[in-house]
Amino acid sequence: MAVSGSGKQGKPQVADQVAERIEKLIVDGVLKVGQALPSERRLVEKLGCSRSALREGLRVLRGRGIVDTEQGRGSFVADLSGADHVTPLMHLFSSQPRTLYDLLEVRALLEGESARLAALRATEVDRVMIKRRYEEMLEAHEDLQAHDPREHARRDHAFHRAISEASHNPVLVHTLQSLSELNLSTVFASVNNLYGRPAQMRQIDRQHRRLYHAVMEQLPEQAQRAAREHIHSIRDNLREIEQEEQRLVRATMRLEGWS
Repeated sequence: MAVSGSGKQGKPQVADQVAERIEKLIVDGVLKVGQALPSERRLVEKLGCSRSALREGLRVLRGRGIVDTEQGRGSFVADLSGADHVTPLMHLFSSQPRTLYDLLEVRALLEGESARLAALRATEVDRVMIKRRYEEMLEAHEDLQAHDPREHARRDHAFHRAISEASHNPVLVHTLQSLSELNLSTVFASVNNLYGRPAQMRQIDRQHRRLYHAVMEQLPEQAQRAAREHIHSIRDNLREIEQEEQRLVRATMRLEGWS
């Protein structure tokens, strides 16, 4: 339904309607964090509103911290995870090594469900994106020397992100996105520690392959199981590496006469 900017009384209401329409585009993932909003002319056309109503709506969104506007560059979707009440919590989580395992527990639950929903709901466009991200990840794995560990982590993360977006559950997508910095740190931890070990790397590739095929072949229960088993396997492997390191430290201390 088109909205109109005429009438002094209706202006605040029209601005709110415009703001809500743009918010829906952000929640649905059509507009992403950091992405430039379409031109004023195109927004007016798409939303069916006047320029004055659009400008008022953008002012409302700026007041809510949802949109940023820069002189000469236009308006962008703001970094929604950077709110003051979130940042200290994220810092505390990222500063404590034990939260790595807490986060892996959360990832198993959320990514298991997002994989199940993706298998049920993915469109052809979603499947094209998942295939593209999967192939980019494989390309990096085939030539380990060509990419540093952070690039491997980024491609691994992008594959999982494509699956979560195919769930078409905006709350689930945004919840995972709000943890993206921490998620990337856990992916980096697994890449850094496990990809240098051929057996573990082969295992990760098999797990990704199972997850990919289950989603693409629309097998929800298999997709959920594959996602959860993948995360649980990373957790178990990282714990084993941690225990190995602790055993090495104890053995070194004995050798140096500490016991």
